[in-house]
Amino acid sequence: MDSHFPAIISLSLIFALFSSSFAHSSTIGVEYISRILEIQDRERALPAVQVAAARAVLRRLLPSHSSSFHFEIVSKEQCGGESCFMIKNNPSFSRHGDPEILIMGVTGVEISAGLHWYLKYWCGSHISWDKTGGAQLFSVPRAGLLPRVQDAGIVVQRPIPWNYYQNAVSSSYSFAWWDWKRWEKEIDWMALQGINLPLAFTGQEAIWQKVFQKFNVSKTDLDNFFGGPAFLAWSRMGNLHGWGGPLPQSWLDQQLILQKKILARMYELGMTPVLPAFSGNVPAALTYIFPSAKITHLGNWFSVKSDPKVCCTYLLDATDPLFVEIGKAFINEQLKEYGRTGHIYNCDTFDENTPPVDDPEYISSLGAAIFRGMQTGDDDAVWLMQGWLFSYDPFWRPLQTKALLQSVPLGRLVVLDLFAEVKPIWITSEQFYGVPYIWCMLHNFAGNSEMYGILDSVASGPVDARKSENSTMVGVGMSMEGIEQNPVVYDLMSEMAFQHNKVDVKLWIHLYSKRRYGQSVPLIHDAWNILYHTVYNCTDGAYDKNRDVIVAFPDVDPSFISVLHERYNHQRKSLSRRAAIEQITDSFDKPHLWYSTSEVIHALKLFIASGDELSESNTYRYDLIDLTRQAVAKYANQLFLKVIEAYRLNDIHGVACNTQKFLDLVEDMDTLLACHEGFLLGPWLESAQKLAQDEEQKKQFEWNARTQITMWFDNTEEEASLLHDYGNKYWSGLLRDYYGPRAAIYFKFLLESLEKGHDFQLKDWRREWIKLTNDWQRSRKAFPVESTGNALNISRWLYDKYLRSSDT
Repeated sequence: MDSHFPAIISLSLIFALFSSSFAHSSTIGVEYISRILEIQDRERALPAVQVAAARAVLRRLLPSHSSSFHFEIVSKEQCGGESCFMIKNNPSFSRHGDPEILIMGVTGVEISAGLHWYLKYWCGSHISWDKTGGAQLFSVPRAGLLPRVQDAGIVVQRPIPWNYYQNAVSSSYSFAWWDWKRWEKEIDWMALQGINLPLAFTGQEAIWQKVFQKFNVSKTDLDNFFGGPAFLAWSRMGNLHGWGGPLPQSWLDQQLILQKKILARMYELGMTPVLPAFSGNVPAALTYIFPSAKITHLGNWFSVKSDPKVCCTYLLDATDPLFVEIGKAFINEQLKEYGRTGHIYNCDTFDENTPPVDDPEYISSLGAAIFRGMQTGDDDAVWLMQGWLFSYDPFWRPLQTKALLQSVPLGRLVVLDLFAEVKPIWITSEQFYGVPYIWCMLHNFAGNSEMYGILDSVASGPVDARKSENSTMVGVGMSMEGIEQNPVVYDLMSEMAFQHNKVDVKLWIHLYSKRRYGQSVPLIHDAWNILYHTVYNCTDGAYDKNRDVIVAFPDVDPSFISVLHERYNHQRKSLSRRAAIEQITDSFDKPHLWYSTSEVIHALKLFIASGDELSESNTYRYDLIDLTRQAVAKYANQLFLKVIEAYRLNDIHGVACNTQKFLDLVEDMDTLLACHEGFLLGPWLESAQKLAQDEEQKKQFEWNARTQITMWFDNTEEEASLLHDYGNKYWSGLLRDYYGPRAAIYFKFLLESLEKGHDFQLKDWRREWIKLTNDWQRSRKAFPVESTGNALNISRWLYDKYLRSSDT
């Protein structure tokens, strides 16, 4: 174990700047938010409360060392006027049982982050979500033998005040079925990562119920307003209504109780929870309760037939006096229920809902009215807005964007540059026209399973933004749609909340692999260097929505694919099969491929070769399965093209042979995924059932859980949801029970087309696929919640069976 420490301790040289003097990295944006920062500091929990909360995090993480650390709250003045944590050797340590390391911080979050920093860079440990391997802590020496830091101690300042966390849809893609036990783990994880500005969206439907009752909206009226538990995010944003509902009263009540626990813990640690605000999304009943109110019936949002039961929601114009009344009532009701607020409220009125008029004056009046709805309920309110609309909707040209952003007093609006690692808006908007913003990494859509990232952008983007001329940046953030994937990306991004300069990713990734598995393995270092330059170096600017054929089967006539495939066939000498798959058609979302598959397969070979040394490591097993899944999935995309090519050539034998290979591969991958809890369908369904109060609720909640990861939204007998497979997952059980049978139906119609000499029966294929999906969504079949099988053996078997010939 001692041999690990020199490399780890040498890292203190990299961070020596933190111990020698205080760094000052504030931007003009920080000056604009100084008022709210002062209010937050004034209203934070008592130091003793925050220290106790941080100590509880330590006890849950590392109970064997609960007496090895002493925690203290310090003032910002002691940190050079900024938030920081300090790590020192405890001068009173003399015998076993005494605290060895002293960690001080401005809040409980800083103390927890300091603990993580010490465990990370002095003890060689690693902390990630349980589903991605959990915490590697066996490299931490026994109590009484903890490594000493340099005599002067370590001081690490935040270069920017806020570290934001979550996306408005994370609450559905990842948190939908969480109980307090799981939330407690997540809040601990947040604190250890230094997150101090998290969204707190749980339980708001119970608040809305109380608010709308004051405006004569009944419980029955709300039954078709709130979406089901797995679709609440889009119900809240006014994209849909009623889908998956109605919500039982027991759900409303239990979620409100859960929210109060969440908020209490966040406040105890010194976090500032971001509460929701009124966006204008209203129940249909308000149109006849207030017939003179300016309420717009919005258009269709991705539903198949514009079914009014689930689509085409109602938006109250922010300039209508009723808007401010409801906005004030909602803020007041939250204050009444929760007892306090952090004064920052999220509101996304225009998220995938375009305003009816593009006149800048009208846009400005809307923005001012939306803010007034918050301010009338909380005079210190600050509006936090997702900046996704500026990336997504061409409506938002410079004049319209500027009108919205400058409609609120300076310092009272903060924008999340939601997709800054790929498409930063701060560069093209003159730093959001002077408005403070948070540099965010979106990274993941819909909680899809895909090894993907842009580590160089993460390691440099926030620093470039903060150091740019007239920067209005006030924080960094993680705004992924789904968590519990790609732990390396989140490990680095979390660290950027404390990094003043760009990170050398090559050095960082070398140390990461050592920390991740608790020991240094040369072949693993080589493998991670390959992964850094391939799957974690996506620079093509494409949105990474996983559309691998297995999990997002093409709903298109194979003859159409064949025509396009033949068009590119004459370029075979210059076009790789990878290029063919990228160019094949625009009629469905193509699998995203931005790297050399042969290089990644070679990295897998190195992983497998290291298995005898690392097979006992849970973090290694997760990464081995994920890397094998990634490589085999891309091979499956190529295999599908072979099927299509055989179909084009009227080669019945070729179609039959390659379709069987494809179906066998799906079964084999399911066996692989069953080897780790992070890739199981069972826990997702079981957690949904556990929140139910009776058998009817179990059926409803499980239907919600199954629907979100398959069809997602509505369908007819012959038309699939426009969002089908959007929330796809590589989960054991889902492949064997759903994705495999679905592919088999398509291949059946392929063979029938060749054998009987008629066109591919596209409508018949869709009819059978949709029936399979609807039946599967209603099914109550149980799936394992614990892993089985030897990950190393199965990974080695799949490599030999499918990938060896591609390893160059």
